[in-house]
Amino acid sequence: MAYIKSNNEKLKQILRGVYQPELEKVSSDTSPQKKVIVLAGPTCVGKTALSLKIASEVGGEIVNADSMQVYRGLDIGTAKATLAERQQIPHHLIDIRDTHEPFTAVDFYHEAQLACDSILSRNKVPIITGGTGFYLHVLLYGPPQGPPSDVELRKGLENEMEKFSPEAMYDRLQKIDPEYAQSITSHDKVKIIRALEIISLTKKKVSDFAWNQKTEPLGYNFRCWFLFRARENLYNRINQRCEEMLKEGLVDEVATLKKADLKDNKSASHAIGYRQCLEYFETEQSDADYQQFKEQFKRATRRYAKRQFTWFRKEPEFKWLDLDLHDHEIAADLILKDYSSQDPKN
Repeated sequence: MAYIKSNNEKLKQILRGVYQPELEKVSSDTSPQKKVIVLAGPTCVGKTALSLKIASEVGGEIVNADSMQVYRGLDIGTAKATLAERQQIPHHLIDIRDTHEPFTAVDFYHEAQLACDSILSRNKVPIITGGTGFYLHVLLYGPPQGPPSDVELRKGLENEMEKFSPEAMYDRLQKIDPEYAQSITSHDKVKIIRALEIISLTKKKVSDFAWNQKTEPLGYNFRCWFLFRARENLYNRINQRCEEMLKEGLVDEVATLKKADLKDNKSASHAIGYRQCLEYFETEQSDADYQQFKEQFKRATRRYAKRQFTWFRKEPEFKWLDLDLHDHEIAADLILKDYSSQDPKN
């Protein structure tokens, strides 16, 4: 689908916010590899609004790449696109699991590929949007390699975690494989246990496996963008969004999920906002407890944004685009200009 690029004066400003100045170079290689736009970035940067604008201009459909938006009921705390937005632009991989059902990076890899193939078959443009770095890495380079799970070993590690705490097990992982440990948090019980299991079974670091090696992306011509803002501006947006989520009823949402089976899902129950709220429910729920919960919620979100920056600095396929310098009109023009280029690899 052709995209008619804007010739207005604004486009002259664009390259100031892009880290790869070779963007304008056009290759003679006209490989028919199908193009997929990928919009990543830290939480609260403005991915959803920009993805909707691009989709409306190019005839696109959005594929969710947020690990928590796949779950039904986790709505406010994951900042899902509204129902009206989803009716305007088709969305995929949102609300596809109940909270008692697991969803892994490998699941994402296969389901995202199916979604992209379906979208491309209808001559539409897949726009993968989200901030879960590991999921996007797996989509680009293929699922992680590693040995099958060992039931007895895993049970032993789970018992150790119950006895010593996730933080203690995370410390153990940090000492053995600091590179992989940096990519997860001390609260991610599932990934900590799986990493220690792989290390025990193979006597190798998780970071030594092929998923972490920088190779050519597989399957599609991915046009990858990391959207960012200056830290102070981003943190202000994060604090404001946390306040808005609380006003919209996040606490009630978590209370409802708690009555169901939220705690049975180790990933969902440790999602930012949900974990802090569940901890708040264990207090006397005084005004002071609420204020502490709110500050912990904001702090955890800011720290997550920082980790997202760290992760994507190691991803060579992504061009960085500063949304403080460019409004959504300019950003969309740049991304669609790149999409319409015949260069398979800028």
